[in-house]
Amino acid sequence: MTKTLAIDLFIQAIQKNEFVQAHELLEDDWKLYKKKEMKKHAKALQGLINGATALALLHIKKRPHAYVKVWKVFEKYKILLDEIELENMDRFILAKQILEQKNKTLNS
Repeated sequence: MTKTLAIDLFIQAIQKNEFVQAHELLEDDWKLYKKKEMKKHAKALQGLINGATALALLHIKKRPHAYVKVWKVFEKYKILLDEIELENMDRFILAKQILEQKNKTLNS
């Protein structure tokens, strides 16, 4: 039996516009990287988490000013995905791309 990865659950949640739930799914990995003092890894995951949070603020909570602030964190840290190596890296890149596409769709 294969274990479902947190990043895959994150992708599934954002694809279904379950942004609040998605936010929680990468928290344990983010905390682990912080504990190991792997700053770039932690910040890259923080960016994805904030991307989901920003979309929740816009789409669900209807708080556009808060969305703008939190989306900037996603924008700031998403570039770190180009600087680090993660197992299943393609899944993290896909998550970033889906967040960007959802952002375009929700803002159009």
